[in-house]
Amino acid sequence: MKELDSYYKNEGGTYLIEIRLSNVSQIFNSFDPSPFLEKDLDEDAESYIVQSVSEFPLKTPLKLVFYLPKQGRDQETQILPEAIHNYFDYRKHNAARELRQTLRRGRISLIIGLLFLGLCTSISKLITLFSDGTFANILTEGLLIVGWVAMWRPLEIFLYDWWPIHRTQQVFDKLSSIKIDIRTV
Repeated sequence: MKELDSYYKNEGGTYLIEIRLSNVSQIFNSFDPSPFLEKDLDEDAESYIVQSVSEFPLKTPLKLVFYLPKQGRDQETQILPEAIHNYFDYRKHNAARELRQTLRRGRISLIIGLLFLGLCTSISKLITLFSDGTFANILTEGLLIVGWVAMWRPLEIFLYDWWPIHRTQQVFDKLSSIKIDIRTV
């Protein structure tokens, strides 16, 4: 955490993720016609916030601090925290759906892979029963290799693909309830 101290202020054990704005609308996607509480964040702002939170262990106390000029404080400023929380809650639910789909794809891939491996193993055993020549050995070994290669994708999903999505979901969960402070400059 020492290296993070040089990038982020620490106020009483809580690290601050600071963003300076000239007005509140700057944080939101200007092309999004949704009402204020349902607006998408600006892509660069979201990326900065998510990357900043991702640098810390999940249990680290964090606070999102927006600096606005005095004249930039208006009614939108009052509901900014709720809009930010709504946005990241929405993103958390999207990540959860993506995780469910990835794990479902993994289960289907695993069933297909196991069936194919079983088929390859069975054919390999049949070949060994009826022939024991060099060509038969090459064919049986090839079938076993092809059967195990079919297991590559399910293993990749269950060993590697799911956990980055889960981590992103956890980051969005943290952001959906992060403390937000609005200060004037």
